[in-house]
Amino acid sequence: MWWFQQGLSFLPAALVVWSAASFVFSYITAIALHHVDPLVPYISDTGTIPPERCLFGIMLNISAFLGMATMYVRYKQVYALNPEKSKIIKLNKIGLTLGLMSCFGLCIIANFQKCILYYIHVVGACLTFGVGAIYMLVQTVLSYLMQPEVHSKDIFWIRLTMLLWCCSSIVSMFVSSVVLYSGLYGTNLVQKLHWDPQEKGYTAHIISTVSEWSLAFSFLSFFLTYIRDFQKISLRAVVSLHGQTLYNSPQSFVTDEQTLLTAGSI
Repeated sequence: MWWFQQGLSFLPAALVVWSAASFVFSYITAIALHHVDPLVPYISDTGTIPPERCLFGIMLNISAFLGMATMYVRYKQVYALNPEKSKIIKLNKIGLTLGLMSCFGLCIIANFQKCILYYIHVVGACLTFGVGAIYMLVQTVLSYLMQPEVHSKDIFWIRLTMLLWCCSSIVSMFVSSVVLYSGLYGTNLVQKLHWDPQEKGYTAHIISTVSEWSLAFSFLSFFLTYIRDFQKISLRAVVSLHGQTLYNSPQSFVTDEQTLLTAGSI
């Protein structure tokens, strides 16, 4: 059995691979059509002009769905492993809420392009990366609380490293973006897709774009840490029948059937 066939490990793997592919494919398309500069454009700029905008949007929407599924499975796993620890249960619920908000923000990014509806796009980015960073913090704290009983200390330190990487990228991107859009280097820079290295503000622009790519891949790297955990879990659907037929009749019996959705065990 291959590693991705064990439990639900294919979920975080699919999330990472698909999301990375959405960035890379839209980047390649935008470069091939000369819509953006080859040297580290904003991720959002690679999904601004058709046809890459269509590809960017549909692939990120699927990424959001995979993200919600991954975060829900993580929530169920943590709950099953700690059924009587109130502190962990509370943090786990907070984490799920934050994760779903982050995925909703990703949908906003996918469907409201930067050069068209900038402020809505920024709201989506804040939800995705800002709330998403808090989600990573909650999961890192949960990892700390569950070691060494549930898993080793190594996974906590790895997730803490991913969190610090994410936070440093956020700070770098925020500072460089504030400097870039402060008005010192001109106006209407949001619509600017091509930059000359000799232009004022080019350095701030490059720092901002590199930070954005770094931030995106810090998120994807964090979900890679779920793969080993998800090899130890499966989910089942419970089917309850309230009658032998689908006609309007008094309830005659109730049958529960458990259907295995995926392989694995917890």
